[in-house]
Amino acid sequence: MQLTNVDWIVVLTYGLVALAVGLVFARRAGQGTGEFFLSGRKLPWWLLGTSMVATTFSTDTPNLVTNLVRTGGVSQNWVWWAFLITGMCTVFFYAKLWRRSGALTDIGFYELRYSGKPAAFLRGFRALYLGVFFNVMIMASVTLAAIKISGVLLGINKYWTVLIAGTVTVIYSALSGLWGVVVTDLLLFVIALVGSLAAAYFALAHPEVGGLAGMVSHPDLADKLSLLPSFADRETVLLVLIIPIAVQWWSAWYPGAEPGGGGYIAQRMLAARNETDSMRATLWFNIAHYALRPWPWIIVALCSLIVYPNLDAIMTRFPDLDPSILGHDLAYPAMLVLVPHGLLGLVVASLAAAYMSTISTHLNWGASYVVEDFYRRFITPDESERHYVAVGRISTVLLIVLACAVSLWLENAWQAFQILLQIGAGTGLIFLLRWFWWRINAWSEITAMVVSFLVAFYFQFAHTKLGFEPIHPSLMLVAGVALTTATWLVVTWLTPPTETSTLQSFYDKIRPMGGGWRKVVQAQPSSGEESVSAAFLCWFLGLVLVYGALFGTGYFLYGDVVWGFACAIVVVIAGFGLFRALPKVGFK
Repeated sequence: MQLTNVDWIVVLTYGLVALAVGLVFARRAGQGTGEFFLSGRKLPWWLLGTSMVATTFSTDTPNLVTNLVRTGGVSQNWVWWAFLITGMCTVFFYAKLWRRSGALTDIGFYELRYSGKPAAFLRGFRALYLGVFFNVMIMASVTLAAIKISGVLLGINKYWTVLIAGTVTVIYSALSGLWGVVVTDLLLFVIALVGSLAAAYFALAHPEVGGLAGMVSHPDLADKLSLLPSFADRETVLLVLIIPIAVQWWSAWYPGAEPGGGGYIAQRMLAARNETDSMRATLWFNIAHYALRPWPWIIVALCSLIVYPNLDAIMTRFPDLDPSILGHDLAYPAMLVLVPHGLLGLVVASLAAAYMSTISTHLNWGASYVVEDFYRRFITPDESERHYVAVGRISTVLLIVLACAVSLWLENAWQAFQILLQIGAGTGLIFLLRWFWWRINAWSEITAMVVSFLVAFYFQFAHTKLGFEPIHPSLMLVAGVALTTATWLVVTWLTPPTETSTLQSFYDKIRPMGGGWRKVVQAQPSSGEESVSAAFLCWFLGLVLVYGALFGTGYFLYGDVVWGFACAIVVVIAGFGLFRALPKVGFK
């Protein structure tokens, strides 16, 4: 065990504060599903955006980044950096539409947009498919990271870890609902950010690293520092950069980076006070998640290659570690032992905060699907609000039990990332187009969901067993996207469209931009407040702003001042242009 009494005092103090918040909001959350799942739609943008950021900083995120850097270098992070394209698209095209829908969950969207039994089936099935299956896989990945961290820092085996972490988090989540989750996320975000900065500082201070200058000049990192893959290696460029930018961002459904928004991101947008707050919250989330937060994790990962150049070095340092959890992602918690006591307690508390933030959000979000879109809709539609809150709390407990069980089966965060990415391959284009193209129907979504799952199952479990050579995950993704997209497009044209009355009602409520509805609805006169061209301009400028900040920070850290200042100038110009264009996309 690496912690002292001082460290434990810090960790326990944090835990007590989090539980206290849960108790404070327990009564308010129990008033009804609107309060328990959406906080009465009264939350300000800065609190919602920060909650999104806190949720995406889960315990498995720095482990995943470390795995990517150690196995392929900094440029490997494009597999998730590319999702910024999705995020910025959501800000300027979809955030306000979600808020206009007035739905309690994003799954409730289906019976606003589609009609008949296919829409009802889609709502009920997706509630369980996403709220239970997908959600459990995500929480299992996060819990796996907690297992690895506790194994290194606390010397606790995986069974005790899932029991303690799961019990504490589920009590807090079931009590407070979204109110407690979001309010506590503000505290968790600050603690987690401070903890990651402390981890990076002391990693650089290690004698073998020798500070930023020593890290950058170390020969073992010569091929790891580049922000872009080497264009001399065409295969790596294709798999790491081109496919994520050209295909992945729009085609794959991945939690926190859903094309068009969805899941807990949509939940936060639906909980906003108004459309502008929904857009502001999502914009702040994308800036903080991609520009503010990655570099402390990357620095720790780079330093870990110097301190622990291979897996044997990690095992030598921690001889009592369970061999079943050994992997490159374990290097991140292994580096945390370099942090001095007292501050180490804060770092551990920050990781506990990351765990609780992510798990509590996913428990609340998953329970909202189970209760609102399955239980209330199809099983018991006429009970009291307090009854549905009680069912939500029971669902919360069952979800954490399933997640903990699956976490004992997984081996690393990259494994879970690839499984989820492959299962969602090919569905993303529907989520982007269904708001703006009337012809997409419920059968389109059912087809995409079924085909993408079957393709993922084949590649993950059957392909190599049939004697074929293994395929790189990025090529699996492209194949899944091609097969799924082609299939759902054919089915769309072979099946009848949604009823005209449903389409008209949806159009009147949502008021989507563009001309994709003119053939089937009576269009309302344009207010002139929203411009398609301005939305595209803001999307582009937002990408330039965030990628410029991300690259500029990297260049400054590497000591390349010229390129650092060049990126800073680009950021200022893009930021000014974005500020001028925002009123044309509905910012008030």
